[in-house]
Amino acid sequence: MRRALRNHDLAWVFHKLKGCGHTQRNIGELTRQSQSEISDIVGGREVLAYAVLQRIADGLRIPRGYMGLGNYEHDERTPVEDALTVGATTLDEAEEIRKALKHAAEVMMGTSLPEAARWWQPLTEPRTPVPDRIGDGDVDNLEYLTRVLRAVDYQNGGGACREAVIAQTAHARAMLRSDCTDEVRRRIQLAVADLHNLAGWTSFDVGLHGNARLHFSLALEQAKATDSLSLAANILYRQGRVHLHRGFLDQALRFLQLGQLAAQDADDPLTVAMLHANLGWTHAMMGNGSKALSALGRAEDEFVRGEDNLPAWVAFFGAADPSALTGMVYSLLPDDKDDENVNKAITYLTASIKARGDGTARSTIFELTALGAAKLNAGDRTGGVAAGNRAVALAEQVRSVRTIDRLDPLLLAARENPDDDGATELARRIATLQGG
Repeated sequence: MRRALRNHDLAWVFHKLKGCGHTQRNIGELTRQSQSEISDIVGGREVLAYAVLQRIADGLRIPRGYMGLGNYEHDERTPVEDALTVGATTLDEAEEIRKALKHAAEVMMGTSLPEAARWWQPLTEPRTPVPDRIGDGDVDNLEYLTRVLRAVDYQNGGGACREAVIAQTAHARAMLRSDCTDEVRRRIQLAVADLHNLAGWTSFDVGLHGNARLHFSLALEQAKATDSLSLAANILYRQGRVHLHRGFLDQALRFLQLGQLAAQDADDPLTVAMLHANLGWTHAMMGNGSKALSALGRAEDEFVRGEDNLPAWVAFFGAADPSALTGMVYSLLPDDKDDENVNKAITYLTASIKARGDGTARSTIFELTALGAAKLNAGDRTGGVAAGNRAVALAEQVRSVRTIDRLDPLLLAARENPDDDGATELARRIATLQGG
């Protein structure tokens, strides 16, 4: 190894590191190089740049003298650098300060060449320490952050906030080990459950269905541990939606039915209404028209019993949502005469879009997509193309794989009108968005 270091035979060094379990990505993170650079070196490319050799030595904690780079401990230091490191508690920290100052001077004076490959390397960040003892204020802050992240998800899609949700979930889980009163303990467990609930939902929205199931399972355990049947019902609803989206209708039905029982035990009318409306949608997809309409009727009855000041995980279910789900159900029911069901679908979907307020872009996309398909199927090409184009324009702005998946029925309806230029262009736009 000494001979290889002296000869700068880094291909041999990296090969030995690989034999000890280090991947090329890992070596690149340590030496601040891209994986492709490491691969080139392993393939035989010589490293001649002094700065790169220094970075490799420092990153792998190799004494610089072993590589003929001079003794690290005897680098010259200026009085200014020494003065700036007076407050440092360790030699390592003092050296970090000197390196940061040197780098800043080189960058600002234009003597440092940009290394763009470093910008894309993952950072290994230490976790923020959690307090030894937490109180109501800590939980209030966590609940506030969850509300903010949930609002970002509704408006901009899971892709816009999932990483922040995951990071916040990890931090909140660490707070479970802090000292606190029994009441604060219950509140922090509930807050962690809701964060896992949101992590599952944002994972679902970006197409990470396995991760979504994991987070929902963890959320359900925490919700049950705190006896929060309302939150448990909401988690089960979201698990049902994952499987409904995937076309696993029997499994979706079971999750929604479990959620319905939990919501009834919680005496939570709005959650009962939400679950019955989604049960109606599921039955319609399964071809059970009578059960679908029965579930919609129960949803309507329960919705009017809903209360104010509800938890954030269910408060989103407003007046537009029952109308939207009713429209979805009617769009799936067969028409025996005069396009009665498709016309009802158009009426309900139009009403739901009109009732939508700010901050619900993703839901608006879903409803515009269904409305466009319904109008095209009813022969209203102008109206269908207009609604479809609005849906596509919004979908281009939202970070959501799910909205793109849900464009399939609209694409099919547009392609069934090949003699219409507007429908042809709409189909092209959708295919482009879907990567086709």
